[in-house]
Amino acid sequence: MKHLFSVAAVAAIFSTGLAQAQEIGNPAKGLALARQVCAECHAIDKTQARSPNDAAPRFEAIANVRGMSATALTVALRTPHKTMPNIVLASDDLHDVVAYILSLK
Repeated sequence: MKHLFSVAAVAAIFSTGLAQAQEIGNPAKGLALARQVCAECHAIDKTQARSPNDAAPRFEAIANVRGMSATALTVALRTPHKTMPNIVLASDDLHDVVAYILSLK
């Protein structure tokens, strides 16, 4: 009985971790939010050759950085930058923006 409980507990923890890892957000909602919050400085779609602010990288360039992942983007967006305003996004909004940026790969 102990063994069955242990296997069930490990399976529950593992499946919860996988579910959380797969929940990166809604790219369409991320695009809408990026238009409102990010587009003043960043080129947010592939049709833009450069960002309005030369110091702000294009979202497509960010998406194509080698090894870029949802985790890396989430950390980057939660870390203050000297050249970027401190924009605080709700977790769902953050996940949506991350999903949108990664969709540009």
